[in-house]
Amino acid sequence: MAQQSIIGRIAQMARANINALLDAAEDPEKMLDQMIRDYIGNISEAEEAVAQTIGNLRVMEEDSREAQKAAADWGGKAAAAAAKAKELRAGNPTEADRFENLARVALKRQITFEEQVEDLATPIAQQTEVVTKLKSGLSGMHGKLAELRTKRDELVGRAKVTEAQMKVQDALKSINVTDPTSELNRFEEKIRREEAKVAGMAEVAASSLDAQFESLDDIADDLEVERRLAELNAAE
Repeated sequence: MAQQSIIGRIAQMARANINALLDAAEDPEKMLDQMIRDYIGNISEAEEAVAQTIGNLRVMEEDSREAQKAAADWGGKAAAAAAKAKELRAGNPTEADRFENLARVALKRQITFEEQVEDLATPIAQQTEVVTKLKSGLSGMHGKLAELRTKRDELVGRAKVTEAQMKVQDALKSINVTDPTSELNRFEEKIRREEAKVAGMAEVAASSLDAQFESLDDIADDLEVERRLAELNAAE
């Protein structure tokens, strides 16, 4: 049951749909980091289980080989004892019976070891299947771990790019030139008013200067009149 539970867990983790998990996650980066840590721990646990299962399989296989060898050895002893009994049957029946009994004992031992080999055949086959599934699942977990790491690195890179873009957008919002109430437009309006004031002052100054020149022209005209009057008086 424990082996079947391990197989089920490994298979489930190896089939995990990373994209679906990320879609449901509030913080995909943190979730991936946690999944990576969990996978590393699960892989370590799975590797230990696989190693233990393989070890148990190898012990059973060794027991089966030893039982097969023992069965063959006792089979050979039974055959030798039976042959000796047959050889002695005519001349020494008592000794022949003794060897025949030895053959029976050897045959019983042979049957015992053959039954042991037969009893081990089923668990060895089952354990071999379990080991194959565990190895396949473990390989899938290693592949999924590599996929997780790749996805995590890709996600972190995208997050950094997005963060940089957000900073740029925030900076642009702080100087929104399309907003008539923004600081930039108010500053521009202030400059326009100052420019208009300077232009007005220049216009006033120009008007005053024209008036002064006009008064100078009047003085010049008066002087000319007096000069001509003096000329007329001199002519008399």
